[in-house]
Amino acid sequence: MAYEYLLIAAASLVGLVVVAATALKGWQGWLELKTRELEQARGPGGAEANALGSSIGMTRIEIADMRERIRKLEAIAAGVDL
Repeated sequence: MAYEYLLIAAASLVGLVVVAATALKGWQGWLELKTRELEQARGPGGAEANALGSSIGMTRIEIADMRERIRKLEAIAAGVDL
């Protein structure tokens, strides 16, 4: 009887290790992907300034969009019909 519990515990531990290793490999792959995306966004040499200016403009647009969404959500929470 104790042998069965030991076998179940060992199999569970092996399964947990496999799942953890797979998750770690996926996380490392995702980080590598994001690193490559950042490197491509920077571009070679002088293009970095253009990418930076473009990203600042995109950030402003995203912030304005988020403010609009928050305004709408607050109106909904207050019961105001838009």
